[in-house]
Amino acid sequence: MKPLIFGIHGLANKPSKETLEAWWKMSIIEGLVKNCQVSAPTFDYRMIYWADLLHKYRLHDDENFSFDSLYNKEPYIEAKTGSLKEYKESWRDELQRKPLEIIGKSLDSFRLRFEIDVLSNPLLSNLMRDLHFYYDSDRKIKNRQNQPQLMRTVVLNELKQAIREAKDRKIAVIGHSMGSIIAYDALRDLGQSDPDLKVAHLITIGAPLGLPYVKGKIIKERGYDPRVRTPSIVTESWVNYADKRDVIALDAHLADDYEANDLGIQVVDDAIANDYILPNGWPSYHKSYGYLRTPEFSRYIKSFLGL
Repeated sequence: MKPLIFGIHGLANKPSKETLEAWWKMSIIEGLVKNCQVSAPTFDYRMIYWADLLHKYRLHDDENFSFDSLYNKEPYIEAKTGSLKEYKESWRDELQRKPLEIIGKSLDSFRLRFEIDVLSNPLLSNLMRDLHFYYDSDRKIKNRQNQPQLMRTVVLNELKQAIREAKDRKIAVIGHSMGSIIAYDALRDLGQSDPDLKVAHLITIGAPLGLPYVKGKIIKERGYDPRVRTPSIVTESWVNYADKRDVIALDAHLADDYEANDLGIQVVDDAIANDYILPNGWPSYHKSYGYLRTPEFSRYIKSFLGL
């Protein structure tokens, strides 16, 4: 059987599942063609879509209603010629990394003692809003069977069920933004409930998994002390791609925080340069389409697919 890619999107409202799924796949294909010279790549891919569980109406791209609050201002746009470039690490990166590690550890300690995240709330209000919703033990929504369940349970079950149904396939799970948290939690849960399941690769892009708020929740829920670890059902690799200008992936070095699982699989951090530019000309270093077509990501997916 051919390998299978699952993608799980991030926070906030989205266009329709069909549109978002197509745009993610177009981004991956664009990267494979431009970065790896793969001609007309084909592969099996499925979007794990949950925006419709939280939003009654989808984003649209009808320019006649561009004033509408549901008008999508961040569509997939093909990269400009020459904009897909490999990240080049500079001497400044190493100078910045050590102070950030020290600050991060201090914030982690502060967060766990006082149950607040002094860094994230002012900078990441949209993410924090969705995360509070996700972690709210009283927040219920309707599942696909129109039955009320905890919001978190409903969203996690979307990915869990998809993985169970594809248990005979070689799987890669791509989680973007809050989708990386959902992917992580779903795989950890499956490791306990379905330990015979295997997910070859976990790929996180623009992930907030390094934020003290998120790590604090994982530690509190799962009883880890002091560090969290790779989900047990990940068998080959976990790679974390982050643009250092992406405020959601504020802590881009997850290897400092997440230990290896029993198979010895530990997260590997890879810095990238997200090229996505909004229609208004402003860069968006967090956008999924930009992550999915970076040279580093394209080479990884090419190898996974055996292209």
